[in-house]
Amino acid sequence: MVVENGISANAIQGVTWRKASASIGAGECVEAAGLKGGAVALRNSRFPEGPALVFTPAEWSAFLVGAKAEEFDRLDV
Repeated sequence: MVVENGISANAIQGVTWRKASASIGAGECVEAAGLKGGAVALRNSRFPEGPALVFTPAEWSAFLVGAKAEEFDRLDV
């Protein structure tokens, strides 16, 4: 199976979906799962069967670097 953006998160089998420990348990969280080859899939915990976003290892690494540097703490609307 090819895992790409927009695939149903339920179709991604054999992975462990993880959410941040800071989640307050009412479904307000994004869940991430590691895929073969180092890609990462994300899904909305309020709609776990919905579409997944899939990122390459390089994309995911760039996002994590930015998040750790607080680049996304204040997004302009």
